[in-house]
Amino acid sequence: MQQGSVIIRGVGSYLPRKILTNHDLASMVDTSDEWIRTRTGISQRHIADAHETCSDLAYVAAKSALENAQLKAQDIDLLVVATMTPDMICPSLAAILQAKLGLRKVMSFDINAACSGFLYALEVATRLLQNGNFYKRALVIGAEKMSSLIDWEDRSTCVLFGDAAGASVLEHTSTEQVGILDAILRADGSFSPGILYIPAGGSLHPATTDTVTQRQHFIKMNGRELFKTSVRLMGKVIEELLERNHLTKADIACLIPHQANLRIIQSLAQSIGLSMDRVFCNLEVTGNTSSASIPVAFTQAKSAHYFRSGDYIVLVAFGGGLTWGATLIKW
Repeated sequence: MQQGSVIIRGVGSYLPRKILTNHDLASMVDTSDEWIRTRTGISQRHIADAHETCSDLAYVAAKSALENAQLKAQDIDLLVVATMTPDMICPSLAAILQAKLGLRKVMSFDINAACSGFLYALEVATRLLQNGNFYKRALVIGAEKMSSLIDWEDRSTCVLFGDAAGASVLEHTSTEQVGILDAILRADGSFSPGILYIPAGGSLHPATTDTVTQRQHFIKMNGRELFKTSVRLMGKVIEELLERNHLTKADIACLIPHQANLRIIQSLAQSIGLSMDRVFCNLEVTGNTSSASIPVAFTQAKSAHYFRSGDYIVLVAFGGGLTWGATLIKW
């Protein structure tokens, strides 16, 4: 078994050029800029063009991360992609992306844990790098074209989501106690369906004329229940992660939560006693980009110098499944 740690050597992200503002949405559904802002904290979101696929978004983010890491595609030994909006059901988005990037024929696969997907992918890649001699570097990506799953007639969901991709290059190092130190990930399928789900399109309800007519291939959400459950579970897993690593909230230099709703983020910070100046938020201009949310926010937080060498960073997410979890990083 390899010793040492897994560090994040490079990061990158991509937001499509097209911007859809709250005022634009107000001309499409019965809503307003004030209604959206006061309930979500979102003012705009990025929407991919019709010809842009999820793999296109992931490709740009991956190239940016490789450049930031000063590496080439041939240096990557493992590709893990978190997504719930792959180009197609089969083959995987990772397989498509492997070819687009020109990677060697390395192991490449998708993970679907909804908005928690990037943390799941990060954990899997970290353990593979740590527990064997086959992998030195991994490319971990969260990419979503959420606009492809949105019912643009449903104001309760269409105001929330945007498209994006974020990527991180992980590298095994002999240095101890740096990089990705720990993670706690959870799932509870007893909640689903009901809080956040897509009714049709799987083997339970394959596509039919009725499922399409009834708009069952779009995201459905119980916002009120999602709010209460997400704050409680994310707060609990952060506390568990800190306790397990003999740390306190005072040790957190930067908390990077899933960017779902400003009220959720503020309530989470309050529940664990963390001031908002140590919490990174970008959802005002990105909306909820599901598994792309945290890697995009991480890239922007790094550029904005929210943390420096030696700082502890906590990533936390919550998504459909239900899935949730937190990751501890020492930069």
